[in-house]
Amino acid sequence: MSNAKRPTKEITLQGRSYVIACDTGEEAKLERAARYLDRAMQGIHAQSSVLGSERIAIMAALNITHELLETLDEHRAGEANLSRLNDKLERALAKTRRPEEP
Repeated sequence: MSNAKRPTKEITLQGRSYVIACDTGEEAKLERAARYLDRAMQGIHAQSSVLGSERIAIMAALNITHELLETLDEHRAGEANLSRLNDKLERALAKTRRPEEP
């Protein structure tokens, strides 16, 4: 087992800095995710400034998870529609390929 330390990246959420382990080459993705989360947390904080940081983080996580699941559902529905369309096209093409009877 390697004792090599993973590289880290500093991110900021609601004005607080956090040092997060991050694989080399993944820094931009981590920064993008942190910006997205920070915007979500800022939006929740703006709606109710009496909420604590932990509650804001949980609400942001739930909202983002909801967005993700909605997107996945839409993606799956799109794939199912494409699959049905592909089946129809294959059946139509199969009919045109049949040899004509005399």
